[in-house]
This record gives sequence, structure tokens and C-alpha cells, in this order.
Amino acid sequence: MRLKADLTLLLVALIWGSAFAAQRIIGEMGNVFLFNGLRFLLAAILLWPFLRGKPSLGRPGWKWIFAAGFVLFIASALQQAGLMFTTAGNAGFITSLYVVLVPIVLFFGWKERPFWTQILAVFLAIGGGYLLSTGGEFHIQPGDLLELAGAFFWAFHVVMLGKFASRYDALRFSAGQFLVSGLLNLSVGAFTETIPMAQIWPFVGGVLYTAVFSVAVGYTLQVWAQRHTPPTDAAILLSLEAVFAVLFGWLLLGEVLSPIQALGCGLIFVAVLLAQIRFGRKE
Repeated sequence: MRLKADLTLLLVALIWGSAFAAQRIIGEMGNVFLFNGLRFLLAAILLWPFLRGKPSLGRPGWKWIFAAGFVLFIASALQQAGLMFTTAGNAGFITSLYVVLVPIVLFFGWKERPFWTQILAVFLAIGGGYLLSTGGEFHIQPGDLLELAGAFFWAFHVVMLGKFASRYDALRFSAGQFLVSGLLNLSVGAFTETIPMAQIWPFVGGVLYTAVFSVAVGYTLQVWAQRHTPPTDAAILLSLEAVFAVLFGWLLLGEVLSPIQALGCGLIFVAVLLAQIRFGRKE
């Protein structure tokens, strides 16, 4: 069962990594909120048939669903906006920094002191992010800054799910937060964007792929697999999402990393793995 769960998480990482290429294509159209709104709403609709018979969440559950959906709205908007100005590979690796940022969120939000390995991971991630974004020259890409801001909100979202979502049915909570995020995105997009009719089929394809595979299938498989494999296995396998983002950016979009940027990717990848090793917490 553990091997099956690990292979499932590897598939999830591949799906999520490939989604960055699709999101990059949509980003080049200048679309953020309508794209996110449609894909999250579609994902909620796809999960709806599986909610029959699931326990009700109650008022407290909906409070946390709205909070999680609001954070998901901000995180996804920053990620998609960043993809208008950076590559799929950069976005994938910088987004993966949420793993490193989770201990920081826990420290400032819940006074949970980090392990020394997690502190070291932060410094490695800073160095890797600098090399990836600048190529060794002091010139930060605007899109990379948006992705970094999004990584903080992804980290906060992960902490919220760990602290509060575990009290409720996973599918109901997921569908609820997708619904909230989708409605918020559409509300903003209705006043700020239009659907690119000249490129309607690539747009529809991006919405369908990310809604069905990245959101509905990916998150559902993650929930199942993480019940049957240790957290360290899950974190390491899911961190491969960044590697697949670079791979699909190269295969589908022709994106190429310089040697310095590749070194930055390597440092970030090591930082993500190191953040999962917990030795020597100081009490």
C-alpha cells in the first residue's frame, strides 16, 4: 500500500508540474482571475457527486472553508499573475519554497520553534531563489517576486489545512474551498478581465486541464495517498513538482535554464528536502 501511495504522489507531482506549462500559456493571454475562477468552480462541481452521504460541516466548518478559500484565492492569483512575467520552470521552483516557508509561518503564527535544519533550508532557498531569478546578476524578475509572495500564501494555506481542515471531511472541505476561491476570482475577473475569444480554445483547454487534473484529481489523490505513506515520503515526492515544471516548460514551451539558474534550482530542491528533516529542536 505504501508503494502504491508513493507512486500516486509521484503522479500528483507530475500533474501539478505539467500544469505550470498550461498556466503559463494562459498567463501569456493576460488572464488571471477569470481563468482561476472557472477552473476552481469546475473542480468544485466535479467533486460535488462524491459528497453525497458525507457528514455535514456545520457553521464552524464553513468559517474555516471561507478562510481557506480566501487564502487559496490570493495564492492562486499571485501565482497566475507571476506566470505572466516569468517562466513555468521558475514559477514551479519558487512556488515549491512554500515547504521551506511553512516553519516560518508556524513560528510567527503559532510560536512553534523550527528545527535547525529548517533554518538552514531557508538560507539555502534564499540563495537558490536569487540565482534562479537573476541568473547571477542583480536583477530580480517581477514575475518571480509575485511567485515568492504567492509561496508565502501557499505556506499559510498548508498550515491552515493542517490545523483546521483535518477536523472535517476532506472532500467536503476541498469542494467548499474551491467554491469560495472560484467565486472570489470570478467576482474580481468580471470587472477587470475579459475571456480571450481570439484564443478561446487554448483558454478552454487550460481551464479543463487544470480543473480536472491539477485541482480535482490531483488534490483528491493527494488526500488518499497521504493517508498511506509517511509525511517525509509525501513531502519529497511532491517536491518533484518543481522538477516536472521545468521539464514540461522545456518540452512544451521551449524554456531553457542557464547553468547559474540550474544551480539555483538545485539549491532550492535541496532546501525543500532539508526542510523535511527534523533533528535537534531547541526547547
